[in-house]
Amino acid sequence: MTAVSAAAAAYIVSGLLFVLSLAGLSRHETAKSGNAFGIAGMAIALAATVGLAARSIEAAAVGLIVVAMAGGAAIGLWRARRVAMTGMPELIALLHSFVGLAAVLVGWNGYLSVEADAGEQTEVPAGLLGIHSAEVGIGVFIGAVTLTGSIVAFLKLSARIKSNPLMLPGRNWLNLGALVAFAALTVAFVVAPSLGVLAAITVLALALGWHLVASIGGGDMPVVVSMLNSYSGWAAAASGFLLDNDLLIITGALVGSSGAYLSYIMCRAMNRSFLSVIAGGFGNEGSTASGTEDGEHTEITAEEVAQLLRDAGSVVITPGYGMAVAHAQYPVAELTRTLSEKGVAVRFGIHPVAGRLPGHMNVLLAEAKVPYDIVLEMDEINDDLAKTDVVLVIGANDTVNPAALEDPGSPIAGMPVLQVWEAEHVVVFKRSMSTGYAGVQNPLFFRENTRMLFGDARERVEDILKAL
Repeated sequence: MTAVSAAAAAYIVSGLLFVLSLAGLSRHETAKSGNAFGIAGMAIALAATVGLAARSIEAAAVGLIVVAMAGGAAIGLWRARRVAMTGMPELIALLHSFVGLAAVLVGWNGYLSVEADAGEQTEVPAGLLGIHSAEVGIGVFIGAVTLTGSIVAFLKLSARIKSNPLMLPGRNWLNLGALVAFAALTVAFVVAPSLGVLAAITVLALALGWHLVASIGGGDMPVVVSMLNSYSGWAAAASGFLLDNDLLIITGALVGSSGAYLSYIMCRAMNRSFLSVIAGGFGNEGSTASGTEDGEHTEITAEEVAQLLRDAGSVVITPGYGMAVAHAQYPVAELTRTLSEKGVAVRFGIHPVAGRLPGHMNVLLAEAKVPYDIVLEMDEINDDLAKTDVVLVIGANDTVNPAALEDPGSPIAGMPVLQVWEAEHVVVFKRSMSTGYAGVQNPLFFRENTRMLFGDARERVEDILKAL
């Protein structure tokens, strides 16, 4: 078997492992094996690629590749061990930017090694040069949009810049104009490849990526993360075409299509179209509202909450990003076990966009050893909330906002939410009366059956445990 055929076989095995990885990651019970399949597939792909390269380049170049791989692995392991679950959304956004940068570099390298030397002998037949030029232009464009878009998402999610949407005059027309300009520049580049045109495509894409995500508000950040995931996949696929690497094409297509589908699921969960997210977002993090805007709220103590839980037959816990910030998942898991031992039926209701990353709450609860069978999705739990004695809203805000269903003028109008207000008693854990990440006031706080428990969520849950 030749080196090329061996690498091709290894790529097929890697591709199958990546498919198995996606299948495994679709369920809690198989997520660990899904990760293992993905790691194995990437290890085989790297080994095959380095082995194939070693036959055609100098030993010193292979050594540089190995050094780069070792350095990247060391940095990756270091960050993975140090990052908190609350920092996972911005870390993922930052990792997407690396894929975009790689696609830009591959595209530029493709131009410098082919079109820039068109007068000399190249490996690309003259009849296919136009196709190669189109691949370069499209790959650089997708990669550059992913690069700056991911950086802006990282800055927003890590609170280094405000989450408010950037409201430039005619912003939708700016985006549309950038796409038209990209099409024109790509045609010009295919007809007459030049460094200036490629540089113009790159700068245009970098600006579009920045403006595209800057114009999306904090309330749509979960969609943005999955959207950028899709972009990074298509950027990888574009690099695969340029490098004539089947595995990159397969992997990029898998990531791109799965990210696009996830974006669709997120949009459906928020009752928003994908175009409406791109065209504009909502989100004014940290907005404050007076306690009398919709009525007076009623406070409750941890001891009183404990008494409610003692008398309850059924309890539903709806977590949100605030639980992640307070690292409250462990005392929440202990509270679940304590109540279960006392004969109380405890379940969790998870909104599809709870937190700032799809599946964020599920991972937190799995980390705290909460049984999978009591963690239910919104559609599975909503019909039971009217028959629930106590609902504990821990760090959630926009995903339990009745204004989504009752106020047609609300920015989140029509968004499916957990209808916690239908329960007999609702206890909301919050640090203050400030609005959520979408910057929308929540009338739930002023309902007659709602009580507010202020303070750090972890400390308040521990106080409840002591009282129990």
